[in-house]
Amino acid sequence: MMANMREHLETINRMLELMADEQLDAAGELAEQRLGMSSLAAHGAEHMAPFMPEEMRKAGMEMHRAASRFAVVAQEGDLLVGYKALAGITTACTGCHAGYRIR
Repeated sequence: MMANMREHLETINRMLELMADEQLDAAGELAEQRLGMSSLAAHGAEHMAPFMPEEMRKAGMEMHRAASRFAVVAQEGDLLVGYKALAGITTACTGCHAGYRIR
């Protein structure tokens, strides 16, 4: 689970790099592939879900939904709107990390 979350953070960092280079479309593709709803099977979300409290699962799903929303927004090409959509992803992350710890 920790490795999975680290990969999520690495993905967000790469998305920021792409956005800084005005490659919003590439950031959107990356978001959907590695964070979005279509990425769930690739990183074993179903396998980890039974070990999480219900509210933690909900926060995780919100992060994945936010990433898919970002991917859609990214196709529109407006960088400022993209940054606002990215905040939806990080809001889900920080909210979950504020409330839960893995021991």
